[in-house]
Amino acid sequence: MRRHEVTDQAWAVIEPLLPRPRMGRPVRDRRQVVNGILWKLSTGAAWRDLPERYGPWKTVYERFRRWSRDGTWDRLLAHVQQHSDAVGEVDWSLVCVDSTVVRAHQHAAGARKGGHGTGEALGRSRGGLSTKIHLACDGQGRPLAFTVTGGNVNDCTQLEPVIAAVRVARRGPGRPRTRPVRVVADKGYSSRKIRAYLRQRGIAATIPERIDQRAGRRRRSERLCGFDPGIYRRRNVVERCFNRLKQNKALATRYDKRARHYQAMVTLACLQLWLP
Repeated sequence: MRRHEVTDQAWAVIEPLLPRPRMGRPVRDRRQVVNGILWKLSTGAAWRDLPERYGPWKTVYERFRRWSRDGTWDRLLAHVQQHSDAVGEVDWSLVCVDSTVVRAHQHAAGARKGGHGTGEALGRSRGGLSTKIHLACDGQGRPLAFTVTGGNVNDCTQLEPVIAAVRVARRGPGRPRTRPVRVVADKGYSSRKIRAYLRQRGIAATIPERIDQRAGRRRRSERLCGFDPGIYRRRNVVERCFNRLKQNKALATRYDKRARHYQAMVTLACLQLWLP
């Protein structure tokens, strides 16, 4: 078994959740197909360069495309998060939020305009086309939820969508777990709107204020926002999470034209951090 391929223990977790093959068609080993997709995620190479040991590249690509469209990867990630939360492995004491910019390869441009997927989460800035991943991870540095936008989107506009996307189902009856004890983020997320949003949901915030915001509060004789440097030091878990995710070359550089396919690659990379 090669380094990027799924282990026996991980396969036992995800195999029952994969869609069954269609009737009347030859059945290809689904583990072989998943390993081929993981090879693509790890190397970032073109689908046509897929090694022969994973079968025809068109078969692997079509399976990846179909499972991206029907939400299979999202269901797999939700399942392993649910299992980890049921055994107490999710650290809800704090959730760290941050973003990272991913350069888009020239092959990522040129998607057909109009219809579904307009925009394709590509933004143009001084460095060219890029995509931004906005991520929320638990206190152990494992990804809980993310959004994908153009690289020119401001970080503070995505905190609410990312926190709203944190939904870990419970075993048995009950609503999904959606609310951490505390959210930790850098100065880019310091705004009245964000603090009010977290306060309304009963979530504590550890977000440093910018110098101009602190000066404005002093001029207005307002109380400064509470800030604990000791808790803020734990924010580096989200940086370490990004480092682990970007070890996958298909994620560190965007090659996919469709945002849906790139989101599936990010979901797969997140899934790997949760699997045993």
